[in-house]
Formats: sequence, C-alpha cells, structure tokens
Amino acid sequence: MIEVIVFIYYVLFALSFIYSMYFTITGLFGFKNYHKSMFGRHKPKHKFAIIIPSRNEEKVIGALIESLKKQLYPEDLYEIYAVPNNCTDDTAGAAKKAGAKVIDVKVPVKVKADALQYTFSILNKRKDIDAYIIFDADNLVHPNFLARMNDALCEGAQVAQCFRDSKNMSDNWLTGSYTLFYFIQNFFFNRARMNFSGSAAINGTGFMIRKEVVKDGFHTKTLTEDSEFTGQCALRGIQVAFVEEAITYDEHPRNFWVSWKQRKRWTSGTLMCLKLYGKKLLSSFFRTGNIACFDMLMMYMAPIVVVLGFFLAIVLFIFHVTGVELFDFFSYLYATGFIFFIVFYILNVIMNIFVVKYNKKSVKSIFSGVILFSLFIATWIPINIICLFKKTEKWEEIKHERSDVDLDKLIQ
Repeated sequence: MIEVIVFIYYVLFALSFIYSMYFTITGLFGFKNYHKSMFGRHKPKHKFAIIIPSRNEEKVIGALIESLKKQLYPEDLYEIYAVPNNCTDDTAGAAKKAGAKVIDVKVPVKVKADALQYTFSILNKRKDIDAYIIFDADNLVHPNFLARMNDALCEGAQVAQCFRDSKNMSDNWLTGSYTLFYFIQNFFFNRARMNFSGSAAINGTGFMIRKEVVKDGFHTKTLTEDSEFTGQCALRGIQVAFVEEAITYDEHPRNFWVSWKQRKRWTSGTLMCLKLYGKKLLSSFFRTGNIACFDMLMMYMAPIVVVLGFFLAIVLFIFHVTGVELFDFFSYLYATGFIFFIVFYILNVIMNIFVVKYNKKSVKSIFSGVILFSLFIATWIPINIICLFKKTEKWEEIKHERSDVDLDKLIQ
C-alpha cells in the first residue's frame, strides 16, 4: 500500500515540479535585451478613447483625470470618458468637474465588463477613434503613457498591457507586497513573453485595445474580465503586447481583509476561466502551436497547483516523520528542516531586491514588502483552498482614498 502512495506522490510531485520549472525557465527570457525598449518612437497618429469604469470613486477620479490632461500627446488625439455605475456618491460630478465626459450606463452593471461592453457599444459607432485605453479610477498616469501606446499601435499591436506601478508602495507591508507582485509579473512574465514572441497578460488596468478587436463587443463572463479577455485573445491568435514604458500608478489595498476579499475574487475568476476555456486552450495549442494558449492554460491552473504543492508538502512531512524513505533531491533538502526554508526565503528576497532595483526604486521605501512578500504569497494558499470549494460570485467594490499622492514625485 505504501508503495502505491509513494508512487502517486512522485507522479504529482513531477507534475508540480514541471509546472514550476516552466515558469522559471520562461521567466529567464526577461533578461534578454536588458533595459532595451521594445518599441521604436513614432509621431502621434492614433486617437484614443480613455475609459474609466468607476464605482464610488469621487475621492480619487479627479486626480486621475488631471494626470491624463497632462499627457505629452496632442489634446485632439484623445478623449476621457468616465463610466460611473452603481454609485452612491458623486463620482459623475467629480469626473465632470475634472474635465471628463460622462457616459450614463443605462443597463444593469454587475461586473466591470458590463460597463465596458456598454461603453464600447456606444463608442464603436465613432469613426475617428482608433483604440481604447481602460484605467481604474484610482490610477495616476505617466505623462508619456499615450505616446508609448501610440508607438505600440504604429508597430501593429492589437492589444497591449502597460507597466503597472504603485502610488502607495510605502504605506505598509501589504501595499509593498502588491507592488512586488506586479513588478515580478511585469519582468518575469510580461517582459519575458515579449522576448520570445509570446503574449503578455492583461492585469486589470492600463490596457489598450484596438477598436476593431472589440467591434462585436466585449464578451466576458467571469469576475476577472482582464484574465478572461487575455485567454480570449490567445484563442483568437491576438498577441497582447507589453509596453514597459507606458506606466500607470495603482493604489493597492492597505487592509488585509480587503486584500483577502480581492484575492478571493481573483482566484474564483481564475478557476471560472479554467472551467470555461481550459479545454479550448489546450486544443488550440496542439492545433496551432500558439504558446499563448498554453501560457493561459497554465495561468488558469495556478490555484490548483498551489493547493497541490501545499498538499505535497504535508505529505512529505508525514513521510519524513514516519520514516518513509524518498530519493528525490527535493525530499533531501526538505529533510534538512529550517535550512531548506531559509534558503528559499533568501532567494525570494534576492529576487524582490532585483525587481525593485531594476525598476529604479528604493529598497528602503518598500523594505517591509521585500521582507514579508513570502508571507503575502503564503496567505494565498488558504484563499485557493477556500475557492476550490466555495467560489466568490459577487464583485465587491474596493474603496480608494489616496488622492494626496504627488505624481511628480512618483516619476522622479
């Protein structure tokens, strides 16, 4: 009996190890063309409609609009549209006061995608608009953002994700950890994919869509419209470009339980995407060889693999305590006890420091995040376990209040 259990352990361990090595090896492509711009410079050409879906964002939406009005891009080549929905404050009034046009949504909005679908249905009738850019209302935007997205459009990009930075990385360990999470994704996933002709991942805000891509609408069904749309792009053979020099600054949750709810929604949405698109992505990968399809399948599997890895660690501990002999290198390291965890923790800290330095930030300003990022990732384990059995089915607003952030200090 024990031989069967050990065999199953090795099979599951091998699958988990291969999964981890896939992202490790592909992530190394982030170092290719180190610090080199991926797009050339082009004259302003394309007209953008900037869309800001917003729910009770009266306190912050004005600052975003003000930063957009300071773009180093011709004023006649972009328009700003706020899309308030389900508001109990005066988000619409704040947006108008700051200088944005307001679209009154006349359909029920349960998730962000509903607001986008309604907005696209109106603006798609315009012949002068070339592309849409979607922001969250709590963002601030680098003055060169539109110019860099124009570069991407001029070189043929259909969909593009910006560089997601933070406007409150120094608030506490949690906001610092969020910042590191996106820095790591930016470098080891998005940048790496661009370096081997793969496809970046849309991650919620600061993404651009050429109008023709959504001429038939924006049809997502899950709580994570960004990840789902990335999967849809993979199935359609549309590359998501990563425009590293187009930067938006995001406000991250400072409260752990707010973060917990947000990440439960992300995990639930990811599992829903796996159910809806898993087979299609695998079939498309084998049929077309499109690596983006395989990438998204692997991304959608992440919650399951994390839970599997946690389960295998428990089993390995039981084997160790009961004297079951194993012969793989990982088991040998695990048997060394705290040394194993200390080594992996130190490697994680080194990676954190690297991405902070790469992005020309001060380690001191995000020190608590660097030290406690492993804890942040560990708290995702119970979230994933819970969501495997009880998924979040309702989108809840995340309150944003940081309107006191100086954009000029962020871009120094």
